[in-house]
Amino acid sequence: MTVQPADGLSPAAAFPDPSHDQWQSLVEGVLRKSGKEVSGSAAEEALSTTLEDGLTTRPLYTAHDTSPDTGFPGFAPYTRGSRAEGNAAGGWDVRQRHALSDPARLNEAVLGDLENGVTSLWLTVGGPAGVPAESLARSLDGVYLDLAPIVLDAPADLDAAATELLRLYEERGVAKSAARGTLGADPLGHEARTGIEADLTAAVRWAKACAAEYPGLRAIAVDALPYHEAGGSAAEELGLSLATGVAYLRALTAAGLGVEEACAQLEFRYAATADQFLTIAKLRAARRLWARVAEVSGAPGAGGQRQHAVTSPVMMTRRDPWVNMLRTTLATLGAGVGGADSVTVLPFDHALGLPDAFARRIARNTSTILMEESHLARVIDPAGGSWYVERLTDELAAAAWAFFQETERAGGLPAALRSGMVAERLAATWGARSAKLARRKEPITGVSEFPMPSERPVEREPAPDPYAGAPGGLPRVRRDEAFEALRARSDAHLAATGERPKVFIAALGPAAAHTARASFAVNLFGAGGIEAVHRPVSVDATTAAEALTASGASVACLCSSDALYAEQADQVAGSLKSAGAAQVFLAGRPGEYADVDSYVFAGCDTVAVLTSVLDRMGVA
Repeated sequence: MTVQPADGLSPAAAFPDPSHDQWQSLVEGVLRKSGKEVSGSAAEEALSTTLEDGLTTRPLYTAHDTSPDTGFPGFAPYTRGSRAEGNAAGGWDVRQRHALSDPARLNEAVLGDLENGVTSLWLTVGGPAGVPAESLARSLDGVYLDLAPIVLDAPADLDAAATELLRLYEERGVAKSAARGTLGADPLGHEARTGIEADLTAAVRWAKACAAEYPGLRAIAVDALPYHEAGGSAAEELGLSLATGVAYLRALTAAGLGVEEACAQLEFRYAATADQFLTIAKLRAARRLWARVAEVSGAPGAGGQRQHAVTSPVMMTRRDPWVNMLRTTLATLGAGVGGADSVTVLPFDHALGLPDAFARRIARNTSTILMEESHLARVIDPAGGSWYVERLTDELAAAAWAFFQETERAGGLPAALRSGMVAERLAATWGARSAKLARRKEPITGVSEFPMPSERPVEREPAPDPYAGAPGGLPRVRRDEAFEALRARSDAHLAATGERPKVFIAALGPAAAHTARASFAVNLFGAGGIEAVHRPVSVDATTAAEALTASGASVACLCSSDALYAEQADQVAGSLKSAGAAQVFLAGRPGEYADVDSYVFAGCDTVAVLTSVLDRMGVA
């Protein structure tokens, strides 16, 4: 039974509308309890979060946070979607990536994927990581090419791969009008990865061929992943994708294609990260920005950007890789809500080598669950109208456009790549982010937070690097790389000695006094593969030396409350030193304690601390 409000009274009518000032006053009260005496806008700023690109997310957004008109789905500026129906017309294209050189294994994998929810295939062809072009027919045996779009990644030989795919279409009776997919030409992306100067001739030739004979086939992929994988921010990724797209537009129109025809040959590829709101805003901003490029190019109706989102390789970890399933789920959610046309979920073991069948199954089922069970694709632009998302989209678009203009002033993307301008900018961004990672201001679950040093590593067959032996190009980074280097040292020590490096947790007083800081210390040292020995539960000046000796550790860390530190830290640290401790840490803010060598605390440079500890322990 549905209960209707009496006399048209709204159920919310009994609650008065609070003002912004009232909310701010309540925030001031909460901050005051935590020792922060701030008022007015300063109180709001104290709860704000600073992002890359000069962006800030605030704790509260209201109708006063205005943004430009987003229009309607399927119409310029395409912020709400390049198609009028968005993903509500059946969801996004589930695109699985395959990089296997054995055609028989590849065929088995693609058939299994297509039978279980995958709707298009992204294949590496040629080179050390891909199937040979001449084996493409064997690899796609049993695949209905008029139903499953094929996307090529052929960095070694685009001509051979594209020629063989078109031959297959003809051989299997696929009408030219029914061919779907992308040939994957991306010479500027290849230059970004390898340092080999790009030649756009082949890309232009294939684009003209597709425009003339294959209306559903695109020739060029505007791949922003090289910039994301080099440590670039969201705005830098967007700005460089615009610069890439503009460079291709110039080449295609110079070769005789109209702006509409040239735009139709481009598919844009972006990274989707576990920051779902930033991913949503990035994809929405990308469409709006490309619509502006099409508008100033004289073809406002051609600005509906075709988007392929790929879950971020940078966020994938090698330790505790199961957590990657959660990261890719959030990234896929962001990509779907953001309006991506196609989504590739990288398997959770992607960072370890070639994925197994279970990992591919989980990857494809991530999209299926979000579409079929969570009904995520039943609403067009579900984030549209959110004051937060709309403002973030607008601010990100402005930052990306500014970087795009900076790139254009440098002579366009080819010149910016060759001058080193792009590499320098991305390196600076990654350097700042690396500092946050090292201080655990950006935590990595299972790596820098809640690590499990004793967990048996997941092993996979090595994946060949398609860009191995390249003379230069942008680096490829991972969030876990600094901690992975530390863990690798610990693993080598374990292999050589039969045990991991150890730290003794010298907890003072009752559990209530030391548990919080002891847990903090165990996590911190565990991030470097250092085993924490917390036996006995607590020590004092008379028992610390014996406990240290029994632990087998040469480094100790005092853990307790500030009050107990004042009473016991000097004596216990002295006892530990007399028992042979090479280094004594204290979990807490730096103070004046005899025989305490260093301090660990929230925000300290964890990577530097762990590196110095392993060095002192003699761990090579």
